[in-house]
This record gives sequence, structure tokens and C-alpha cells, in this order.
Amino acid sequence: MSTGRKIARCLLQSLLLLGWLIPLSHAADGMNVLLVLSDSNALYQNFANTYRQNLPAGIQLHMLQRAEDFDGQQADLVVTVGVSAAERVALKTTQPMLAAMIPSHTYADLLAKRPAHKLTSAIFLDQPWGRQVDFLRAVLPERRKIGVLYSADTRLGMAALRSALNDHGLTLTDIALGRNDDLFTRLESVLTASEVLLAVPDSSIYSSSNIRNILLSSYRRGIPLIGFSQSYVRAGALCAIFSTPEQLAEQAGRTTASFSKTRKLPDAHYPASYEIAVNHEVARTLGLTIKPAEALHIQLEKSAGDPR
Repeated sequence: MSTGRKIARCLLQSLLLLGWLIPLSHAADGMNVLLVLSDSNALYQNFANTYRQNLPAGIQLHMLQRAEDFDGQQADLVVTVGVSAAERVALKTTQPMLAAMIPSHTYADLLAKRPAHKLTSAIFLDQPWGRQVDFLRAVLPERRKIGVLYSADTRLGMAALRSALNDHGLTLTDIALGRNDDLFTRLESVLTASEVLLAVPDSSIYSSSNIRNILLSSYRRGIPLIGFSQSYVRAGALCAIFSTPEQLAEQAGRTTASFSKTRKLPDAHYPASYEIAVNHEVARTLGLTIKPAEALHIQLEKSAGDPR
């Protein structure tokens, strides 16, 4: 071997030993990820399957099917799916954590359970207000009065929603439901001042036991309900904008791949991709004409309502 080649080889070996040259293709080798599901329901299983498919080679994935199965197991990154898993892991470990499929208003409570200097991020389940407002304008451009009913102990950022609506000449009637308040009395107050009822991911109000009566109350007044999931559209909501478990899992996979190279997590963020569902039978019943889901999706993609 020539003297020049020997010098070059020695220099390369020195750089590698110092950690200055690490091929990106091997950055994920040996990294351990623990995926913790809130429970074994189908939505979380769909997330898990898609997440696994979107991980780069070299990452070792382990999975727990229920939140209560987590008891501080070690990993380079813990990815949680759903609120129960996020809350359990936040209390039990200070390891880097990515919480997926949680409502944005629960994130502050999650951070409060963990030391501020620890790596924590999230991919929210709900859509950003800007995108929601663009959706409302695309679906029902003639309706200007938007109503929201939410629990008093949730932090849903009504000021930000009101500002986003006001920017487009829309108004907001928002009423907080206290612990001792009657749900349907408060709902009637919202409906009286509204032309559209916007449902939010608040399980104490929009639960499976309440949704049928909420829909009946709104439709008696000819007021459509805008949901936040496919299941709400099937139940009778006029339409919904939402992100599927598969879309959120793909986003979590990209975030994990980035973490494997940088050991840094981004700020908590809203879904990058989303779907739209429309219940045209409900639209006909209410005497409304709205665009097909595909046309609405294209319109939103051209608007300024992407995550900020």
C-alpha cells in the first residue's frame, strides 16, 4: 500500500473513532423504540401496523398492547398511542417520549407530568383551528354563526378560534359546560345563537351516550353538526375533517426516523395529512347542497389553513 493511501486510511479511521463521520444510513442501527398502545382496539392496532411499516431499517421495535403494561421499561424513544398510554408513560418515565393520537388540549397536562428538560413531543389528533375554519367556509359558505359547546375544565383555545373566525367575517358562540350544568340546557343556548354546531374532541360532551340526542336537538332546529371523525359522519353529522390512524402513524414514523439521526424531537404538531367525509343523506334532509369530499379536499389544499 502506498504511503498516501496509508495516510488517508489512518485519517479516516481516526475520524470514525472520534464520531465525526457517521454514515446516515446506519444512524438508526441499534436504536430501541417502545410503542405503547392505550388498549387493543382496532384504531390503535391500525396505527401500530402502519407505524411498523414506516420505520427505517435498524430500529428495534417493541410493543405493549395496553397502557397498564408499561412500568418504566427502557427504550431510546417511547411512542404512545392515545391519551391513556400518554398519561401512563408521562408518569412512569423520563425517557424521550412522542405522544400520538392525543387531543391538543391535553398536551399541557401531559407536560406538567414530566420534567421540563426532558424530550417530549406529540402529534395531535385534532385539526388546527385555521384548517377547521377553512373547512367550515368551504362546506357552508353562507352560514356565518358558529357554535361550540365544551367542558369548562378543558383548554380548547376559544380565543384563537374566535380570532380565526373573525378574520373571515364569522362569529363564535362558545359556552362552557360546568360540572353541575345540564348538558342539553347549555346545548339549547348554543343552538339558539348558531347556524352551525362544531363538535370538538371533548369526551365528556360528545360521548357515545350523548351523540344521538345532540344530533336530534341540532337537526330539529335545522342546524348541521360538523364532526371530527368518520364515525360521527356515520352517526349523522353532516361532515367531518379528520386524520386517520394510518396517516398519524406515517407522520410518527417520519418523526422517529428523524430522531434516530438527531436525537431531537420537534415541537408538538398537528396532523400533516387529513381526510374529509360527507354524509349526503343528512345534507338532503337538511336541504343543503355541499361539494363532494374530494372537491372539498382540493379546495382546502389550496387554502391557507395548513398547520402552523
